Amino acid sequence: MRFTGVPLDEPKIMGVINVSPESFFKGSVKQNEEELIETAIQMVNEGASFIDVGAKSTAPYLETQIPIEEEIRRAVWAISTIREHVNVPISIDTTNAKVAEEAIKAGADIINDVTGLKGDPNMARVAREYDVPVIVCAHKEVRNFTDPIHKVIEALKESLQIAYKNDIEKNKIAIDPAIGFLRPQYPPWYEWDSKVIANLNLLKVFGLPILVGVSRKSFVGAITGRKDPLERLAGSLAATAIAVWNGANIIRTHDVKETLDAIKVANFIRKFREFRG
Repeated sequence: MRFTGVPLDEPKIMGVINVSPESFFKGSVKQNEEELIETAIQMVNEGASFIDVGAKSTAPYLETQIPIEEEIRRAVWAISTIREHVNVPISIDTTNAKVAEEAIKAGADIINDVTGLKGDPNMARVAREYDVPVIVCAHKEVRNFTDPIHKVIEALKESLQIAYKNDIEKNKIAIDPAIGFLRPQYPPWYEWDSKVIANLNLLKVFGLPILVGVSRKSFVGAITGRKDPLERLAGSLAATAIAVWNGANIIRTHDVKETLDAIKVANFIRKFREFRG
């Protein structure tokens, strides 16, 4: 599989399924086989082109550490169960190369690494050996930066260097600007995320598909005053529409049906935009 082989003129949806009870949005967590299968099938029927499975929360503001054996158990169970019922690519959302490897053996097609291949030195090797695409997320220590989009570009350049040095082909890479993950002391994280989304088009410099995940995240809550992720759907859809307007190719979401409508409208209107110097 390769990302450039997927038609992205119409932005695609990656549906999120978590099997990690510690995840920030409890509505995404599935812990029994029937519920897991039903959710995956429903997401595909509603328009998801990919399914993303998380077996351990990667939220930077939560206590998320679990034994690697438990993450592997969850991931293998979820992916092997889903694999029998859907025919879309499945990604494993993990920062651990061993988890990624076992997930691929269980049927995963893509590695989604929020550390951008920087967290586990073996991650790029696993991607190359199993010849699977990778989603590299902008990952960098940030403190006081007032130019978020260029800091994201810098972080992505570092990850892409790792990918290319490990012979991962360009057509097997998508980039993610890490909405919700880069939390400087200044500006406030919700301003940082908003500036990145507002200038997302600058990431087109890489010539790679741009994947964006804004679904029910805390920056939406900070802007709207909605502390409960259950109340952040409308704000998430607004952010999704802006991301698509600015060039996002893949939207990672918990809410496939509603997000697809937002994508269709934003992308349709975008076609009529007039560019003037």
